[in-house]
Amino acid sequence: MDSTGYGDWIRDFETARRERAGQGDPDWRTGVPLHPAIRRSVQRFQVGEDGDGAELITKAEAAGDAEYASAVRMFVAEERNHARLLALLLASGDAPTIASHWSDRIFVTLRRALGLRLELLVLMIAEVVALRYYRALRDGGEDALTREVAGRVLADEERHVPFHCHRLRRALRPLPAPARVLVISGWRAALAAACLVVAVDHGPALRRLGVGRGRFAVEVVRSSGPIAAAMR
Repeated sequence: MDSTGYGDWIRDFETARRERAGQGDPDWRTGVPLHPAIRRSVQRFQVGEDGDGAELITKAEAAGDAEYASAVRMFVAEERNHARLLALLLASGDAPTIASHWSDRIFVTLRRALGLRLELLVLMIAEVVALRYYRALRDGGEDALTREVAGRVLADEERHVPFHCHRLRRALRPLPAPARVLVISGWRAALAAACLVVAVDHGPALRRLGVGRGRFAVEVVRSSGPIAAAMR
């Protein structure tokens, strides 16, 4: 990717948009009722994907980089599409979406109270946890539709993490080296705490998906090493 600007990221998001348009939606008629544990878990993740992203877009625009702001708008559009896909997955199994969940309210409150750099660090916690969750849902889903939806979301999330790493690397660069180490170490500690909460909250679903709480937490924490290095 472009090391100085966001033109390559914009082209990447636009390519993904065209591919989605050409691919069309999954066949929702193939849906089957989700296991109750997985249904509850998907409902909670759907709420997390369903924000409008207005605060992040406003902060990106205020940063004064038009290309970055454009890329952020494309990122937010993909997150909204994830919420749409998950809502339709639930509907295909005759399950409703939920209005809110305490974990999402905490993340949203933290993100809105912070500047762009710290908001992205909080957002990255959710994104890294989501990587492992959607991989578990793709690999362990009990029907083809669930696996397909999870795979589509996962493919986007695998691009989102390096996109945010690119911005955070630039945002953290002006800090003295000891401060950067402190910020990244704090981020990894916060990620570890968050993934433990998710592992407990989604434990029944994770067991159903063949992962389990302990393995999920260990693999999320282990994955944070290369991501932290990319931000640094």
